[in-house]
Amino acid sequence: MKRTKSLSKRDYYEVLGVSNSASESELKKAYRTKAKELHPDRNSGNPNAESQFKEVNEAYDILKDQNKKAAYDRYGHAAFEGGNAGPGAGGFHAGSDFSSAFSDVFEDLFGDFRGGQNNKQRASRGSDLRYNLSISLEEAYSGIQKTLNIPSIINCSSCNGSGASGGSEPSTCPTCSGMGKVRAQQGFFTVERGCPTCSGMGQIIKNPCQKCKGSGQEEKERALSVNIPSGVETGTRIRLSGEGEAGVRGGPSGDLYIFTEVMEHKIFSRDGKNLYCRIPVSMTTAAIGGEIEAPTIDGGRSRVRIPNGSQSGRQMRLRNKGMPALRGSNAGDLFIELAVETPVNLTSKQKELLEEFKKIENTKLSPSIKTFFEKAKKFWGSNK
Repeated sequence: MKRTKSLSKRDYYEVLGVSNSASESELKKAYRTKAKELHPDRNSGNPNAESQFKEVNEAYDILKDQNKKAAYDRYGHAAFEGGNAGPGAGGFHAGSDFSSAFSDVFEDLFGDFRGGQNNKQRASRGSDLRYNLSISLEEAYSGIQKTLNIPSIINCSSCNGSGASGGSEPSTCPTCSGMGKVRAQQGFFTVERGCPTCSGMGQIIKNPCQKCKGSGQEEKERALSVNIPSGVETGTRIRLSGEGEAGVRGGPSGDLYIFTEVMEHKIFSRDGKNLYCRIPVSMTTAAIGGEIEAPTIDGGRSRVRIPNGSQSGRQMRLRNKGMPALRGSNAGDLFIELAVETPVNLTSKQKELLEEFKKIENTKLSPSIKTFFEKAKKFWGSNK
């Protein structure tokens, strides 16, 4: 039987902009598109937006239900008007399940405005805590066990976090029936707000605990032993699950996040896994070569051979003498940078010897000086 068209109502398929052979997913997609397009909050300048929005919801509410859709396909709008309901129509009239008809699009537009109505709001997760921990470079190298005194919120020791005194239990809020929310009609919409009686908790406490004043929590500093692994850097984050603030009304505790800050060292500087050390050497050692002792981060020392003719800034690498890797790869290297030191406070004899050296010095001994002044002469000549 072909469905008859109503003179006062548009065809539901036409309203959604689909054919009568559209699949369930096509109907839903078309509905979401139309509902977003025509939502009154997005069409404040269109006086017809509200009625068009209702029309879209009415159409989808019929077509998304297989029984109602079958009745509509057979009898048209007459299936839902008065006593002419066809088989399976069940006396339905458009708008009886209006909120469910457009809950999907509400989630898209505003988020789940009903989210949490099945959660009693009695228990909620505790807040996460952050602790900034300063350690030395040596501690970062070797790793260390630290005892931290952390001020935090814990469950009240008197009421065990219930907030009620004398072993009593919180009772269900009579205003919201334990939902934590109340509904109010505002024109076309039903709006949910936190219950004013229980402040959204879903429960009221008639005999609050004297120690925590009904909050179920108290402040306390606690000692916590923490293992800091070797190889940490400034900014390394260590997460300790469940060591944050206690949850409300028996909810799970939050987490503790430890952020490490490695302090500057007097001898070494650091770049990732590598360490750098600037070591002064005498002019004579740099000139004729020799050996020096280089400190290492583990408290030891390594003998390093200095080639003759070494200049300030020369680098030498000691492999695997840097910082350990935080996650399993090879250790870094230690880079030594030479700083050739000019002697000061010379004795008469030392000055005499240097004067003798100066007399026999030639440009082959100082190639950088020769190269520089050759360039300088060309520069001076070009500016005459």
